[in-house]
Amino acid sequence: MLLTKGLLTLAAASFCANAAQYSVGLTPANTKVDWTLSATAHTVHGTFVLKRGTVTFDSETGKASGEVVVDLTSGQTGNDGRDKNMHGKVLESAKYPEAVFTVDRVEGKFDPAGASAVKLHGAFKIHGVAHELTVDVKSKSANGQLDADITFSIPFISWGMKDPSNFLLKVGKTVDVDIHTAAPLQR
Repeated sequence: MLLTKGLLTLAAASFCANAAQYSVGLTPANTKVDWTLSATAHTVHGTFVLKRGTVTFDSETGKASGEVVVDLTSGQTGNDGRDKNMHGKVLESAKYPEAVFTVDRVEGKFDPAGASAVKLHGAFKIHGVAHELTVDVKSKSANGQLDADITFSIPFISWGMKDPSNFLLKVGKTVDVDIHTAAPLQR
């Protein structure tokens, strides 16, 4: 009886230790990347296409891993001249075609059957340089599905990219990014 009770306790402890581990797979089909940049007299809205992404995390310990990769060559604003300038002079997307967020930890409590607000921390590599970054994640999950909005700002000029402002046009110093995904949540 004591052996059986000990095995059941060990099995329960093992289940609980793994119960907080989750994985989310992001694909171009289930993820949308939007961005905004303030400018003189208007705000510029644009999009990028996600290449791939997987984030694995343990909501109890905060350990996380994985990466989210965005195709910078896919960037569009709806204005060909502005897009040419963005790719050629600011992003230099021919030389630096990807932005990669490598996740190392999650902060906050994740609810696999409801609403959550957590932070993902890691390194964001853009324009050839990695920068420490923490992003806000608001999510709702149910029945193995995660709907999440990830928001953060990129201080692109202080991170070494060219300021596209000129004597007529002034732009903000940061780009606000909003990523939405509706992806399977796996244990």
